[in-house]
Amino acid sequence: MIVIAALCAALALWLWTGPTHADLRLDRLFGAPTPRRWPSLWETVRRPSAARRAEAWRVASIELCQALSAELAAGRTAGEALTRALAAVELPDPVRPLAAAARDGGDVAAALREVAPAQGGEGLLRLAACWEVSVSVGAGLSGLVDRVGVALRAAQAHRGEVSAQLAGPRATARMLAALPALGLLMAAGLGMNPVGFLFGSVPGLACLVVGVALDACGLWWTHRMSSRAEAA
Repeated sequence: MIVIAALCAALALWLWTGPTHADLRLDRLFGAPTPRRWPSLWETVRRPSAARRAEAWRVASIELCQALSAELAAGRTAGEALTRALAAVELPDPVRPLAAAARDGGDVAAALREVAPAQGGEGLLRLAACWEVSVSVGAGLSGLVDRVGVALRAAQAHRGEVSAQLAGPRATARMLAALPALGLLMAAGLGMNPVGFLFGSVPGLACLVVGVALDACGLWWTHRMSSRAEAA
């Protein structure tokens, strides 16, 4: 019975912090090897979420636009400016095709679309559109990059505001998830034996399994709703 309860607790933790479909898709896009075994609990807790990786890419895209705009304002050519900007900005993952295209005069717009991740790559896609417009119609790339940078910074500020507003509901959900454990402590303090009931009888074990499952589903559902609100 104790083993079953421990498995239920591990399932709750995995649902809250485990990898999502977006995590696995990002790993495939960047060429990361997909493990054929279940990850250990420590690996699951340490695994960066898709939201964190997307946020890292958005911040890097803003920095890339700022660096590129500064290099273009200094009078450098587009390819040289992008090469220097890539060297000055620390991107979440290596972008060798983009660096090669900027250095060798290749199709930079296509390379930007190729390295843009599924989540968090909006800035790179906009930068690719600017590059394509600049090449096809001869528009000034510096002005286009400046506008993209302003739009990305505004979107970043909006996401920060939404995240701050969601901090309260997230904290409330975690507090409500911990209330059953507090109830057990209160019952034990009143002289009852809740642990003996939960682990020493079939109805108690059924209540334990159902309660842990509902608690885990509540945490998972709250996490999903907040993640969708941030992505909107």
